Amino acid sequence: MQYLVSVIDDKSNPGRTDRRPAISAFNERLIAEGYWVFAGGLADTEAATVVDNRGEQAVFTDGPYVESKEYLAGVWVWEVPDPDVALKLAAEASKACDRKIEVRPFR
Repeated sequence: MQYLVSVIDDKSNPGRTDRRPAISAFNERLIAEGYWVFAGGLADTEAATVVDNRGEQAVFTDGPYVESKEYLAGVWVWEVPDPDVALKLAAEASKACDRKIEVRPFR
């Protein structure tokens, strides 16, 4: 089963910025154990653009969809055998990147 694993940062209490070596080591382990599908960090929310083309014309709005102190800072996609493995890895991911982690299965 595949999971979207979201890294959540907090503008009022951001995670430490010295986590790159720990994240790299965790990623290498995910690859070695066959769980890795994809991962990527995201630019700051100031670089976001929301596009809404549900009306007569597309509307482009600078900034994030929702103004919030918490924001999506990065993602992983994992292929794991069951939810218990996903949650165990998420706990390790949270420790490695010093941020909250949200785990959601793909449909």
